[in-house]
Amino acid sequence: MIRGIRHTAAFSFLLLAALLVNAVRVQVFEADRYTGNPANRRAAIARYAQPRGAVLVGGRPVTGVRDSGGRLRYERTYTDGPLYAPVTGFASQTYGTSLLEGTEDAVLAGTDDRLVTFPWWDRLIRRRPPGGRVETTVDPAMQRAAFHGLAGRKGAVAAVEPRTGRVLALVSSPSYDPGELSGNGQSVTGAWRRLNEAADRPMLNRALRQTYPPGSTFKVVTAAAALDSGLVKDLDAPLDVPDPYTLPDTRTRLGNPTAGCEHVGLREAFRLSCNTVFARLGVGVGLRGMAGTAERFGFNDPGLRLPSPVARSTFDTRMDPAQLALSSIGQYDTAATPLQMAMVAAAVADDGQLTPPYLVERVTDAHGALVAPGAREPTRQVMNPATAQQLQELMTEVVEHGSGRTVAIDGFTVGGKTGTAQHGVRNEGTPYAWFIAWVRDRQSHEPVAAVAVVVEDAEAERADISGGGSAGPIARAVLTAGLR
Repeated sequence: MIRGIRHTAAFSFLLLAALLVNAVRVQVFEADRYTGNPANRRAAIARYAQPRGAVLVGGRPVTGVRDSGGRLRYERTYTDGPLYAPVTGFASQTYGTSLLEGTEDAVLAGTDDRLVTFPWWDRLIRRRPPGGRVETTVDPAMQRAAFHGLAGRKGAVAAVEPRTGRVLALVSSPSYDPGELSGNGQSVTGAWRRLNEAADRPMLNRALRQTYPPGSTFKVVTAAAALDSGLVKDLDAPLDVPDPYTLPDTRTRLGNPTAGCEHVGLREAFRLSCNTVFARLGVGVGLRGMAGTAERFGFNDPGLRLPSPVARSTFDTRMDPAQLALSSIGQYDTAATPLQMAMVAAAVADDGQLTPPYLVERVTDAHGALVAPGAREPTRQVMNPATAQQLQELMTEVVEHGSGRTVAIDGFTVGGKTGTAQHGVRNEGTPYAWFIAWVRDRQSHEPVAAVAVVVEDAEAERADISGGGSAGPIARAVLTAGLR
């Protein structure tokens, strides 16, 4: 009898041990798999059981929440949704998150361990802190100026503060209201389908995720390479470049959109935006020199983040001399995001120093206590300070005496460069209009802001497209808003 009781007790102990081992396996080693299983609704219900934290612009929330009364209770709302969509992205119970809503999701949802003092204790008692807050660097006045300047036309604007790298404006047009994707009803499904099938692609973040041929704005990079390499020592010395210029090893003759480009110096070639001169300079610098200069500015960098990822701007490192000539005037395979070209302008304005851009100023808890500052990268020197000062001089003359007159601002020094980028089969597409610019205080010489504007505008007549005419007024409006 006693022996039977012992056997039963031993067997019961083994069963209990097996149960405990299995519980540990499920709750510790398999927890993430069960939590992430689409069939597990508990995680989603818990996620939306409390209000989501806010994204702030200029110290004010541009996001909010509404109580739906459903199982996935709190849904995201947006103030001026289309205006700030390229910054916030969307947060949807059905389609997940994007941009800041995605990269800062743990903070906003209240699941980030940094929001509590003892994370293990909160996990043990299953308590989730209120969602934190994400404060952005965006200047609301500059953001509105860019949005209203594009006025629904296809294009984008990116503006940065040269000394710090703070992103001051980030606009993509046409835009969309991310609030349409909040919730999980039929209307959300319909909005998702409509937005993704729209011909003008409103959900594409053209400021960060779309690359364009930069056209003549890339001549700033080519000029930097020519000056840094010593190929050009005097801005006014005549250069031995004919008009037209025959591309190396070909019979293709490259011309100019304006007269007066034959055998001119770099100063006049920059003001007139002479294709022949900059194509020849690119060949003279060589592929290695041109690629090195472009990469110092940020081209070919796949790791740029704001913290959401930015599309890689490209300068080909395997080209023949004819292709190099075209790439040096911002054509062939050269492609850049508007943010990248804003970085080019910022580096010129800051005496050749480039501070990588960032969008998150700080992260706080729900009560405003600092959780973490925004991620910042160190400043790097991308060209000689003397070269940057010469480029400042060239870009200032474009605004004072050239095609950039529309960007001049009384009382401030403004430098700029227009660009008209060809694209499409045999370059028959309507050219993209570019303008990059910076503004400096005349007293302190402090660079205040740098901006890049690109306008696609497929409805415009080809003859009406120009960087100065289409994109220049937008750049001026954005810079002026920042000065206020």
